[in-house]
Amino acid sequence: MARLHAAAFAPERGWHPEEFAALLAQPFTQMHSTPEGFALARSLAGESELLTLAVDPARQGRGVGAALVARWLETIGTDTAFLEVAADNAAAIALYERSGFLEAGRRRAYYSRPDSAPVDAIIMKRDLTKGNTG
Repeated sequence: MARLHAAAFAPERGWHPEEFAALLAQPFTQMHSTPEGFALARSLAGESELLTLAVDPARQGRGVGAALVARWLETIGTDTAFLEVAADNAAAIALYERSGFLEAGRRRAYYSRPDSAPVDAIIMKRDLTKGNTG
């Protein structure tokens, strides 16, 4: 997972194996995976947050991310789904918009970038009815 995450998010720092192990050990964390990618989420108190979505760079743009988002939404059983995405990640923003997410807020200068200015995090939200993704 850590290798795939690092490749998907290069040149930023990918998460370390210990970070994944700690998240997966928590009781409300869910993992959805394929050989090409994975989604890690946490659901609690009627909300589910997509913590990270990583797809092998060689497989991006082929529906892997969309399938992982759909699987997450189909299985969470909550009223609300949300996530954060870097404002400069146009492909991810488009994926989430196609999945029914709308911008709900911003965290200014949230993501640091090597050799450039920090980038805002866009908070995106989708209202559900107890997991109804239709």
